[in-house]
Amino acid sequence: MKILIVGAGRLGEQAAHLLAATGHDVTVVDRDQRRLDRLGAAYRLVRGDACEPPVLEAAGGLRTHLLLAATGEDEDNLVISLLAKRQFGVRRILARVNDEDNAWLFTARWGVDVALPTAAPLVSLIEEAAGVTDTVGLVRLAAAGVELIETRIGDSSAAAGKQLAELLVPAGTVVAAVVHNGQPMVPGGDYRFHPGDTVLVVTSTATDSDIHKVFQ
Repeated sequence: MKILIVGAGRLGEQAAHLLAATGHDVTVVDRDQRRLDRLGAAYRLVRGDACEPPVLEAAGGLRTHLLLAATGEDEDNLVISLLAKRQFGVRRILARVNDEDNAWLFTARWGVDVALPTAAPLVSLIEEAAGVTDTVGLVRLAAAGVELIETRIGDSSAAAGKQLAELLVPAGTVVAAVVHNGQPMVPGGDYRFHPGDTVLVVTSTATDSDIHKVFQ
């Protein structure tokens, strides 16, 4: 999976080492060349301000699966998150919260999927990265109080080969549609999931992680 880390400070550097060690393709962006030099040649390094669209594009923003905004400035992390989500369509964005007073801003409105307090354990980065390729929240419908979550069935997914009726989905959750061979359909209880299926779930209670556990 392609991961883009913006900010080569302590958090960014440690995250790069851990995520690369688990087999991910990591690119790091920072304005300070000295910070980038500390990382060595194990990563793709880009010098520049990721608040600027050309820099984010040059760093591979259009091909990124997960972005970690880990600069020391909350304003920059929010701008980077919004730009990555709206202009580059990055599916999963984690953003560091440096000042707790600003935590309320780090929401989907600014493109942030997961807000990371400065004390957040790095293992959470690994967990978020592991789940991004198959299950992701698409949109939160605040007025209706529900969220639309997409999960993709692979060869090793727990749901592959099983019927919908065999799966125990959380309360307040329905499988709204399945896209099979490019064709959308509303599945019945006897629908059997196939590798390559994209499943759209509407839920008022479940999280991305809950859906991941059921299908993956």
